[in-house]
Amino acid sequence: MSKSELHITLRNWIEKLQAHGRNSFSLKEIHRELPDLSDVAVMRSLNRLSAKGKILSILRGYYLIIPPQYSSKGVLPPVLFIDALMKHLGRKYYVGLLSAAAFHGASHQQPQEFFVFTGFPVMIATIRNGLTINYISKSNIPEELLQERKTESGYVKISSPILTALDLIQFQSRIGGLNRAASVINELMESIKPSDFTNNIFIELPVTAMQRLGYLLERVLNNKGLADELFEAVMRSGYHFQRIPLNTKKVSSGCVQDDRWKILINSEIEVD
Repeated sequence: MSKSELHITLRNWIEKLQAHGRNSFSLKEIHRELPDLSDVAVMRSLNRLSAKGKILSILRGYYLIIPPQYSSKGVLPPVLFIDALMKHLGRKYYVGLLSAAAFHGASHQQPQEFFVFTGFPVMIATIRNGLTINYISKSNIPEELLQERKTESGYVKISSPILTALDLIQFQSRIGGLNRAASVINELMESIKPSDFTNNIFIELPVTAMQRLGYLLERVLNNKGLADELFEAVMRSGYHFQRIPLNTKKVSSGCVQDDRWKILINSEIEVD
């Protein structure tokens, strides 16, 4: 079999994947499905297809299939392949922070980066053709607090509105600070319901994030009703607040304390 015939065989296999709705594949799949191709022939063909912009290596041994509508960008939107990629890696995950907030209607907060929570070991960021995927490691992925959303290529797991809000506070440094977190939560509030304040959030998330969320809801975003519901849920759970600073990056000595939420007000929050 000639080199050109090997190339056509691999190319046709990739086209068949695409025809069946697949937009990614692994090197292991190629070796399993096309055992007659040598390692050298496979890599030459993959390099040739990459050079033409037909495929893109998004991770070692894992490739995206680039359809014509995305050829100018040279990469797919991550919602179209992140689920398949995480299954390939055998990792639990969810889309979070600003990326999840966009799913929930925080439309003007569209992020330049894509945020994915996953387990350990830590994954380094994926940066390809202007796309950045930031991976944030958690010791436990709270399946009960996730939602599935349909995409044109399948489904993707995202954080629920309440998990999104609490993650925005807990990981505020990853998105530009507490002001931005408050601005996004301002858009998320309509999607957060009192029924979301279940035991699962107390099991999975730090009470300090709830303190800061309650303070923001009541004192900054003027949603006392939702703040009251959160406060009552915390009290029923048996947790007790300790004094904490609103902004962990700033000095809090001598600051006024919010007596209800036990927050030391060491930062003025501005909402977009």
